Amino acid sequence: MKFGVQFFPDVGPAEKSGAAYFRETLDLAEEADRLGYSHIRIVEHYFHPYGGYSPNPIVFLAAAAQRTRQARLVTGAVLPVFNHPLKLAGEIGMLDAISGGRLDVGFARAFLPHEFRRFGRSPDESVARYREGIEQVELLLTQEDATHRGRFHTIENTTSLPRPTQQPRPKFYVAALNTPESFGFAGRMGYAVMAIAFVADKMRPLLATYRKAWREAGHAGDGEVMIAFHMFCDEDGERARGFACPLLDRYLASLVDAACDWLDGMNSADYPGYDRVIAGLRAANAQEQITSGSAWIGTPDEIAATIARLQDEFGGFEEASLQVNFNTMPYEPALASMQLFAREVMPRFGEQGER
Repeated sequence: MKFGVQFFPDVGPAEKSGAAYFRETLDLAEEADRLGYSHIRIVEHYFHPYGGYSPNPIVFLAAAAQRTRQARLVTGAVLPVFNHPLKLAGEIGMLDAISGGRLDVGFARAFLPHEFRRFGRSPDESVARYREGIEQVELLLTQEDATHRGRFHTIENTTSLPRPTQQPRPKFYVAALNTPESFGFAGRMGYAVMAIAFVADKMRPLLATYRKAWREAGHAGDGEVMIAFHMFCDEDGERARGFACPLLDRYLASLVDAACDWLDGMNSADYPGYDRVIAGLRAANAQEQITSGSAWIGTPDEIAATIARLQDEFGGFEEASLQVNFNTMPYEPALASMQLFAREVMPRFGEQGER
């Protein structure tokens, strides 16, 4: 099993400047690489403290490429609905070159109504724009003189530059949250899947849907699953929970605030049940997240026991993507937690440790 580090900014200028946030995250990325974490990952979001400091994951990962040697660099994820495929394919090729072929590309549909509104996009076009965007980006990365006439974008006899360093292209992940259709699509297409443990009790059937679709499509192996978790590790469990739980509670409140339109009567056929998902998160708290296994907060022994339990409950997953500095967590405790987890937890699950 592999463990990587995910950065999901949840701060605004009143809490921390952009310069300070990225100085800390790049330092953490460099240390994570030294400690043997498998990947560095960051999101794409806009305009709100929940994610808004990262409008372009490729910019951050290009900087992280210069501070790391072996960790994979993962977009977690880029949003085709807000990006022209010609621009996105070129940026992917550029980052793949800068990183020496260490890029993995995650795609997501977006789910925050305020982003759709501000970009002038309809949530009812979400699935169509997402799937067309992935198809066109893949075509541009794998073929020269590509032509594709889609519903939203047309490509005419175009060769995207620079060509990918990894051939035929970087690995693709697709984000899936709540519906069997999303997991089935990932499996049919032969893409690795990014999931979120906020819906931990639903993971086993959703991952089974993904594995089944993967096999039925004739792909080799059994697919690949990455699941995101919040993580804070300390030698004293009560101290860990006393420190990290308020931060996680504020993170959950920020998420709900960013997605509040789903609670105010907004609906879309492309997002079935999202009102219930966000309502569930509004009612959730950090302790419940810890109990369900969605958050790994505690001692090395407690966290290791949770990982072993989830591997059994979920039917197995290949990689965990760990938010290590969520909300306003200062740099020093995030660093100490990451170091302790690498030293005391990762070796129990086959990781190499320090490089």
